[in-house]
Amino acid sequence: MSPTPLRWRFGLAAAASLLLAAPSAIAAIEDGAVEEGLRSLLRNQALAYENGEGVLRDPAQAAALYCRAARLGDAAAQFNLGWMYANGRGVERSDSNAAFFFHAAAEQGSEQAQRMLASVGGPPNSVPDCMRDPDPPRTASKGRLPLAPWRSNAPPHLVKLVGELAPGYQVEPRLVLSIMEAESNFDPAARSPKNAQGLMQLLPETQARFGVSRPYDPRQNIRGGIAYLRWLLAYFEGDIELVAAAYNAGEGTVLRYRGVPPYAETRAYVAKVLRLTGMVSHPFDRTVAEPAAMPSARGVRLVR
Repeated sequence: MSPTPLRWRFGLAAAASLLLAAPSAIAAIEDGAVEEGLRSLLRNQALAYENGEGVLRDPAQAAALYCRAARLGDAAAQFNLGWMYANGRGVERSDSNAAFFFHAAAEQGSEQAQRMLASVGGPPNSVPDCMRDPDPPRTASKGRLPLAPWRSNAPPHLVKLVGELAPGYQVEPRLVLSIMEAESNFDPAARSPKNAQGLMQLLPETQARFGVSRPYDPRQNIRGGIAYLRWLLAYFEGDIELVAAAYNAGEGTVLRYRGVPPYAETRAYVAKVLRLTGMVSHPFDRTVAEPAAMPSARGVRLVR
């Protein structure tokens, strides 16, 4: 197990104590720039408590640390915590909680987690308590936002094109261009391994849903992406965090996790969009879609 800088300075037990004693300090640095290192640190500390390596064995503490890493999208921590719940090792046995964590890890590519799902069942309908956000949901703005000065990294011709199309859908151009940058980095020929295509990286089913027949035509692709954003804004009542998460991982996934899915890729994507737009909420048209039935206890929100 490779050491981390915090362990070099403080040692294993002291680093763990720091994590547990100062959650607000840790929360302050939980963003896209440092999450990879923080995930590793939390997972390593959890392993130490689970196995009694350098500290007294404490499965409850291990589970708490695994869950913090799981919230940040760490697939290994998700698998380990799923295993603890599946076997009742240090926590009360729960097939539902085990299925939640195995499913999250499997969706991030863990074949071992995929195999374990056969023993605990499919995707659960509930979110474990430790993965819920204790804070009340943020209320999206219903009016026009006072937008700070903003400058896009997009080529001028794309800024002009988005400026022509976005107002007709009542979508701020900065949101469209920020999604475009996160998706394709303004490459009209971009194609993902999952067959998302063009500037706005529209999947074939999204193209069909919003009338896009030529996904590599910039105007048509952008119009389809804007139409999808307009729908997502109505569905998630202007919450940019959830809109970005749904654009990346699908609205059904956001509903299932009751918030930003605990995937490292999606968390990084949402953080980038929030940084690029400088927005957390956006006006929306209630006539476009019925709002999502999001439970009052939100799931894995980004910590900023």
